[in-house]
Parts: sequence; structure tokens; C-alpha cells
Amino acid sequence: MDEKNILDEIPDLYEGNEMWRGSQYSFFRHEKCEFFPCHQTEDKENFNCLFCYCPLYALGDKCGGNFQYTYGGIKDCSQCMIPHKKDNYGYIVGRFGELVELLQKQKAAEEKSKAPESEK
Repeated sequence: MDEKNILDEIPDLYEGNEMWRGSQYSFFRHEKCEFFPCHQTEDKENFNCLFCYCPLYALGDKCGGNFQYTYGGIKDCSQCMIPHKKDNYGYIVGRFGELVELLQKQKAAEEKSKAPESEK
């Protein structure tokens, strides 16, 4: 049996399509969380907890968010609201392809480092 590509099986959820707007899967507010809201906001009604940990963090300085690096070199996203705004679901999901590319590059680099010297 051929493997199916799950992305071919689901509708296009990316920013340009916007069929995600108003859907239940694109927004979740967890008001009972001990940390809610984890960022200062005037708009708790539209605070999206779905991406509690931002999937774009791995993109480093190309994530598009409001971040800074600490003196120790740690990325500090405490001033960023991109993953927590209700209207940014499409933006986040639309950037998943970049995460896939990043992982593919990392995997290729790992495989290259494990290869015998004659194959490098």
C-alpha cells in the first residue's frame, strides 16, 4: 500500500486560504491555566493558547516575532504576541514548510557527518 501524504488529505489551512477563520481548531483559550495569560495583554478574550510554545522558535532570528537575546544567548520571546493572537493561526501554520526545510537540512548535515570520509 502506498504511503499517503497527510497534507494532501486535509484542506489548505495556510494564511492565504483563511478557511480556518472561525473554526474551533484554530483557537483555544485556557483560562484555567496557572499562567493565563502568559503575556501581558488587554485582550484576554482573543488570547490564543493553541501555540503555547511557539513552533516558530526554532527559526531563530527569522521567526518574525518581537524577541531579543539575553546576555547568555537565550532567545527571549516574552514580548512577542504572534502565536497568541487569534488572527495569527494562518501565519503560524503557513510557516511550517520552513520548519520542515530546517529539519531536512539538519538531518542531511547529521548524515553527512556520519558518512565515511570517502563519501564526504
